Amino acid sequence: MADYSKIPAGAKLQPKPFKCHVDEEKLKHMLDLLKLSPIGPAVWENTGKDQGETKMSRPDRKHGMHHLNSFPQFMISIQDSEGRDYDVHFMALFSEKPDAIPIGFYHGWPGSFMEFLELFTLLKKKYSPKDLPYHVIAPSLIGYGYSSGPARDLDLHLDRTTEIMHKLMLGLGFTSYLAQGGDVGSMVSKTMATKYDECKGMHLNMFASPPPQDEAKAKDIDEFEAQCLQRGQEFRDKGMAYALEHGTRTGTIGLVLSSSPLAMLAWIGEKFLEWTDEDPPLDTILASVSLYWLTDTFPRCIYPYRRLFERPQLPYINKPCGYSYFPKELVPTPRSWAAATANIVSYSRHTGGGHFAAMEKPAELLADVEEWIPKAWKGESKL
Repeated sequence: MADYSKIPAGAKLQPKPFKCHVDEEKLKHMLDLLKLSPIGPAVWENTGKDQGETKMSRPDRKHGMHHLNSFPQFMISIQDSEGRDYDVHFMALFSEKPDAIPIGFYHGWPGSFMEFLELFTLLKKKYSPKDLPYHVIAPSLIGYGYSSGPARDLDLHLDRTTEIMHKLMLGLGFTSYLAQGGDVGSMVSKTMATKYDECKGMHLNMFASPPPQDEAKAKDIDEFEAQCLQRGQEFRDKGMAYALEHGTRTGTIGLVLSSSPLAMLAWIGEKFLEWTDEDPPLDTILASVSLYWLTDTFPRCIYPYRRLFERPQLPYINKPCGYSYFPKELVPTPRSWAAATANIVSYSRHTGGGHFAAMEKPAELLADVEEWIPKAWKGESKL
């Protein structure tokens, strides 16, 4: 059997093999709560398909969870700049090639490392450990899944999470690496590319950038991009209530959703249905919500929202950047807008796909990333 679990010889830290697991008592408690939880009455807003912005339909109680341990999983202890220790979980495919290129894939909310399962599957089918051109790392961000949560006496912020993700790559023995992400993962990737010389470039499938101040450049969009921008505006007008709740009443929503797996399913399941181009399989939604419940991910994970509306202005990113444009992305930034903030060396526009690109369109995203990697690693300039 092909072994993708061999840690690179130059690793400074030694991660321990890890098996994703379910605490049986926790699982029983979840199932008991589901049996006891009343489902709200059937009303117009939750029974039909034409309710517009009212969204979530009445759920059933079936439970499912993907088998995750067919991919190498690890746990590693990393210390931040203040001496705090964090346990970081990650899924990886390590190559035996001495010149393999390291790349980190970073998930968002309400996702997890599970977003990359299909992409990893494609890589395993395409390459053996002997000819895999990359070391592929998909961590659970701090507060998510099996990774440590924020300390109770610490105002955790995204810069600290990014620092820990950076130290993970260095700890695995990589002197340089690349970063890819969407949603929160796009912010992690941007921060890595901005702050750390070892990060040689980033690839994003959510490229949140404001319109250029130059009015002519701001209007440099085509009809397709204009239609996508209109959908993005509809999301900003009608779909941001959850983010406001996360950012301004973080403790309250955390306690509410931690009290009921059914409530968590409604809150998170809605996002998987609304933010995708096509509805994902029910098992995918149930597995994702189950992981959140069984690992107490909510409310540990929503700290990035407390600074979401500060919108710090990042400097222009000179490093080679890639951009995959999926039309149903919540933040469908036109190519010209992205190019005003970063050195775009690789760009692909797709006719389908939404916010969870790695889950929805893994083959397309992987092809884009593979097209970008050699350009980024060689340090190429603009298209």
